[in-house]
Amino acid sequence: MKKLKLATLALVGALAAGPALADLVFPSLSYRTGPYAPNGIPFADGYADYFTLINERDGGIGGIKIAMPECETGYNTEKGVECYESTKDVGTGALLYQPLSTGITYQLIPKASADGIPVHSMGYGRTSASNGKVFEWIFNYPTNYWNGASIAIKYILDQEGGDISDKKIALIYHNSAYGKEPIRTLEELSKKHGFEFLQIPVDPPGQEQKSQWLQIRQQKPDYVLMWGWGVQNQVAIQEAANIRFPMDHFIGIWWSGSENDTLPVGDGADGYKALNMNLPGKDLPIYDDLKTYVYDKGLAAGAGDQGGTVLYNRGMYAAILAVEAAKKAQEIHGVAQITAAMMRDGMEALEITDADMEALGVPGFGPEFSVSCANHGGGGQAIVQQWDAASKTWNVLTDFIAPDTEVIQPLIDADSAAYAAEAGIEERCN
Repeated sequence: MKKLKLATLALVGALAAGPALADLVFPSLSYRTGPYAPNGIPFADGYADYFTLINERDGGIGGIKIAMPECETGYNTEKGVECYESTKDVGTGALLYQPLSTGITYQLIPKASADGIPVHSMGYGRTSASNGKVFEWIFNYPTNYWNGASIAIKYILDQEGGDISDKKIALIYHNSAYGKEPIRTLEELSKKHGFEFLQIPVDPPGQEQKSQWLQIRQQKPDYVLMWGWGVQNQVAIQEAANIRFPMDHFIGIWWSGSENDTLPVGDGADGYKALNMNLPGKDLPIYDDLKTYVYDKGLAAGAGDQGGTVLYNRGMYAAILAVEAAKKAQEIHGVAQITAAMMRDGMEALEITDADMEALGVPGFGPEFSVSCANHGGGGQAIVQQWDAASKTWNVLTDFIAPDTEVIQPLIDADSAAYAAEAGIEERCN
């Protein structure tokens, strides 16, 4: 741990001297080491490669180059906060943070809000931060965990002809703030639809799950949902295969649906399903530009071998949304050298249409959505994808599915109101 800390601080120090004063600074809180590295690496690579593409092809955003100081967190909350403190004043100052951890996000919400730096916890973090009336500096578009839970249940309802009142649905989850996020939503959905809900925690990192899957074999749930991360996912999928649980009734959240989760299991993972907020695969025009301006120039991040994977695409998606929000901020304020406060304004005015995605070389890549003062979460949609072990690819099964806002919105309102009362925050957007 001491060696890792010294290496991290040395990296931050080197990067702090790197960006020019006029650069637009987007720190990357990555984790390329530790138990979650196999999942952290592709996201970090996709995030970095898109920024490199914008610099090399477009000369930056509005003519100003992007600087991306990268700081290693090891998916550790304390280290994540250290990385934030070490990078927030780099160059002209950080414009945006992507914490890549629910635990880190919870810690950064009050810090970044006080510092006036926006946070984008894309599909993770505190779900009720989608209420912009309370969380002025925090955004989690295009979707969140409560939406994910709702979409999984809507998909199961569709598979079961609209009635799941006689079904038993289990949640196997990472025993952390992240894994616990969907529980309240699933409890409410079980009341609405009448299914029995089982909760099965797994202590991280999750390499041992024999007792959990013995419980599943004994309880015989009709469906299993998974909120897992890192090695927990592949172990769970292997254990499900070992007890012959029907893999097409096993559905993971978007952090439990990458190649890292399924490839190690081999044929046993065939048919496993997961949600996704963006398309998987490399069949997108943007990859032609990445090849020309990034890969062929030897500028790819990491080993340069992650292109097209689910988490590389998600890292690229996060960078796409960051760049588009920065463009919007430049447009709103009429200046290219934007501040963090201006970046926040751009994020709050962001609108992504199908035409926008087509123009960016990622047609159909994510859902259409818009952000507003009151809504920092977008439309909340996601697709369902399924693993084909023979071709080693994810196949998209559905269009983007909307969440059940009848259940989700009251939960968001109640949780954000409680936070506002505790933190002494007065609601805005009136």
